[in-house]
Amino acid sequence: MEILKTKKALLIILLALSSYGLNAQTFAEQVKAFQQSYLLAASGNYPEAINSLKAVYNEDSYEINLRLGYLSYMAGRFTESIAYYSKAIDLMPYSIEARLGFAYPASAIGNYSVVLEQYEKILEISPNNSIVMHRVGLIFYGREDYMKAEKYFEKVVNMYPFDYEALTMLAWTKLKLNKTREAKALFQKALLNTPSGSTATEGLEILDSK
Repeated sequence: MEILKTKKALLIILLALSSYGLNAQTFAEQVKAFQQSYLLAASGNYPEAINSLKAVYNEDSYEINLRLGYLSYMAGRFTESIAYYSKAIDLMPYSIEARLGFAYPASAIGNYSVVLEQYEKILEISPNNSIVMHRVGLIFYGREDYMKAEKYFEKVVNMYPFDYEALTMLAWTKLKLNKTREAKALFQKALLNTPSGSTATEGLEILDSK
């Protein structure tokens, strides 16, 4: 099964490269458009940065769709951003960067269900992606589904046992589940990492007041 997945991924890459090669004559124009988009975006002029790439838009270009997804998000055009990122994902289904990008505009409009779908897909591709596991944990924590949040935060802490954010979020989750001894130990470890950490300090103060 893994061999088939690998072959499928390679086929997608080869098809993308061959498609790109057909448009080689426009390469100089695309380079110029990307350069303009970087310069305009650096000055905060996202609408014009978008226009520079739309002038050379090719729906089969992963790179252009990915860049337009980012620029549209920065311009506050969340629906357009989602559409571009979706196109990029269709072109390169194993792309983690496109799925991470998709999550920003989807989160901005409060559509956390589709955000979670993208994160779960990333974890299928990259099971030990700690950033995504932490974000999934945050979604479940926000939904007050602390048992599911605990599962993801524990995985992150197992990989990064001395990370402040990972320790504090797992600690708060344990506290919500009334696992006070575990919560206290985690808050204490977090303070060893960041002695002035306010979230860990607050958690210990709550535990000490009980």
